[in-house]
Amino acid sequence: MNHSRHGREGTTISFCSYIVIILTLLLSMTAAVTPAFGKSTHETFFAGTDYELNVYRIQGKTAGKTILIIGGIQGDEPGGFLSADLYADMRLEKGNLIVVPRANFYSILLNQRQVNEDMNRKFSKTSQRNFETHVVTILKGLIEESDCLLNLHDGSGFYSETWQNDMRNPMRFGQSIIADCEEYNDPKTGSVINLGDMARKVIEEINKNIQSPQFFFKFNNHKTNDATTLHPEQRKSATYYALFTCGIPAFGIESSKTLPLDKRILHHKLAVNSFMKMFDIQPEIPGITMEKPTMKYVVAQVNDQTPIVIADGETLDIVKGDTIKITNIEGNYQRGYTVDIEGYGSINDLHKPFSIMEETRVVVRKDHSICGNIAISLQGRGKSPHAITKTPRVVYFKCRINRKDVYFPNGTHVDILKGDQIELVDVSTFPESCPGLSVNLKGFVPDGPVNEGEDRGHIVNTDRDLWTRYSLYNKGRIYQAVVMKDEKQVIGRLFFDIADPSFQYIVFQINSGVKRCFFPNDTITISQDDSIKLIDIKTNVPQNFNVTTWLNGSDFKLPLQVGSSIDGKTVHDNGSPCEIFVTRGEMKIGRIALDISGRQLARSSRCNGQ
Repeated sequence: MNHSRHGREGTTISFCSYIVIILTLLLSMTAAVTPAFGKSTHETFFAGTDYELNVYRIQGKTAGKTILIIGGIQGDEPGGFLSADLYADMRLEKGNLIVVPRANFYSILLNQRQVNEDMNRKFSKTSQRNFETHVVTILKGLIEESDCLLNLHDGSGFYSETWQNDMRNPMRFGQSIIADCEEYNDPKTGSVINLGDMARKVIEEINKNIQSPQFFFKFNNHKTNDATTLHPEQRKSATYYALFTCGIPAFGIESSKTLPLDKRILHHKLAVNSFMKMFDIQPEIPGITMEKPTMKYVVAQVNDQTPIVIADGETLDIVKGDTIKITNIEGNYQRGYTVDIEGYGSINDLHKPFSIMEETRVVVRKDHSICGNIAISLQGRGKSPHAITKTPRVVYFKCRINRKDVYFPNGTHVDILKGDQIELVDVSTFPESCPGLSVNLKGFVPDGPVNEGEDRGHIVNTDRDLWTRYSLYNKGRIYQAVVMKDEKQVIGRLFFDIADPSFQYIVFQINSGVKRCFFPNDTITISQDDSIKLIDIKTNVPQNFNVTTWLNGSDFKLPLQVGSSIDGKTVHDNGSPCEIFVTRGEMKIGRIALDISGRQLARSSRCNGQ
């Protein structure tokens, strides 16, 4: 091997490399020390793959029951996997924990519910063989070792036994503890598991720490084995397997996705701690860490030479064909980091060597969030290799969507709906002081005689302010915000992926009676003596921002608010039939006909929970 292009030969070690070696020895020594309370072990399955599975076993000083905590079985529910993560480093005085913080690591990295199949629907016999099958096989074995299963999730909306509105009804899961039945008689042992009583006891403890009753937890009995269950799909879930196959109590703990992330984590923590108390597992309670993930540096080897340290935002200069291997990541969290050498390997490239043939970058993620970038530049032979330089780049964008502040890492694709209002507020850069920047939303031209290409601070209405010919692929679907430095260097991009708003159904109450759902192009037929009250409108627009409902007749147009009523005689006197339009801005997204000609409803459907 030719060493001449990699610096001086011999045993001289740089200061940074020396520090890395010392840190490695210290970490090895730490791992070998037995914790003060009981024993802790860490097992890694499928190491080096995108679906790597890490299992933490915490054994108490005194023997006791074992609770299995699973988080991240669906990857777009961070409240679940970040809550489970809190317990992986716990010390126990009594009892045992098995903690799987990130059951579906691949889907967490992608920030989506599933990759091939929903992993929480893989606990029954399945026709597909994929990585989810392998992971679930391990999870089944862990369930069989345990006395109780807690599966942590983020659920939609708020569970309610009766239908109140679209966000509170029996089909929502948020702020509930789910079990598959009220009581289970195990035919193998003859024992009775009172799931409902256990869940309600925990809920009572949780709700003592929640100030607002609207966020209280409730018991959600899925009645999974009943023929009339609303949730037959749960027969394929982890909790169903744990209860009906292994005979142990099992619960899904669902915090609401509507709540801020720190609140979701707090509520999960309250629930897990209460179950631990119930099973007499005595812990040293972990704290909640909500720091923004950062990457301090990575440790890399070039051609298996002495490791070098590369900080976030730096550039590594190598020669074409050099082999790069990232061996370690240092940040402000202990778990959940991956590196992705773009154009090589997979989404998880830690410890994998690659021969680099073209310029690329190393993307560091904490779970699915990008928290670090390192550029790899190719230099000609004879140049000084392995030089590290700082290249300015955008770390994240601060935006305002529908008047709400949101933050996105550089390179993110943001899903929005046509009619959303977006504002580019500012960008954060590395290094922090980075003059000469402009932020330009391609396809937007602000009012004024001169377009200077600086669009920060402008409110953009996406249904009328964007020019289709400047969108990517000229389809009017994807627009990009480009950050330029000194009008010549692109250092950041943010993409807005625009979908159409859609109307799903509208809820009216007829004569103070039953609440009914009417779907696009339905007809509501009433008599002059009837009245209908608008209860709710269901669209795919969050909080129905800028969505309006109108009653249109032959010569009149009236806005309808939730809670307002339509009188049959008034409509008849103004000329029936009429139409109810649902609009977003100037776009019509739904229509319902209203006919004053009889007493029967031409078509209607009951909503969930009625």
